[in-house]
This record gives sequence, C-alpha cells and structure tokens, in this order.
Amino acid sequence: MPALNRIQLIGYLGRDPDSRFTPSGKRVTHFSLGITQRWRTGDENREQTEWVNVEVWDRLAEICAEYLKKGSLVYVEGRIKTDKYEDNGSNRYFTKVVALQVQFLDRRQSDDEMTAPEDVAPEFEPSNN
Repeated sequence: MPALNRIQLIGYLGRDPDSRFTPSGKRVTHFSLGITQRWRTGDENREQTEWVNVEVWDRLAEICAEYLKKGSLVYVEGRIKTDKYEDNGSNRYFTKVVALQVQFLDRRQSDDEMTAPEDVAPEFEPSNN
C-alpha cells in the first residue's frame, strides 16, 4: 500500500534559528514555527496558535541560519519525523518537521533601499477616454 509523508506550513518563526554541526560535519538548523488559526464565534474573535519544531539540513540549513530571524514569515514543506529519547528512565517522543523546502515570504528591503513616503511612485490612474 502506498504511503505519503508530506506537510506544508506557513507561519512565523518563534525564535531565531539555532544552527550547529553534527560530529560528521553536516550543518543542521532548528527553529520553531507558529501557525495561528483565527475564527469568529458570534461577536468574539478567537485564535489558536500551534507550534511546530522544524529541522533543516545542509545548504538549506545555512541559508535559513543566515537570513531568517524571529518573526520571519516562511513557507515550509517537508516530512514529519518522530525521534525517541530516554529521560529519567522513561521513553519520550519528539515530533518535528524535516524541511525539504523553505521559502521566505517576508517582503525585505535592504538598508540602502529604504523608501521615504515621497519616493513612492504614484498610483496609476486610467484615463476615461
């Protein structure tokens, strides 16, 4: 029977990425991703945030560590992986997303290209001919 382990998420980084190297020299970067769902119940606005741990490897890990920071908006596509570890004699499980693709969704302006309000191009107004 075929199986599929694929997840797509869009959210904001909850903390700055943490980048390290494995003993074999591979780079791995971790960050948490907050995905907020908003809805309305009667006259009340409600929201719930799910936090997901994300792990990125190799060149993509390097890019994420360099350009992402707390609050960055990203699209993450990857697979779910559960690790097991022992804590005080009992088995604990830790679920994370191993990212295969990360897209930066923030609109970013470099420090040299800061636009003053008077530098913004006027909106196009079509003629009524």
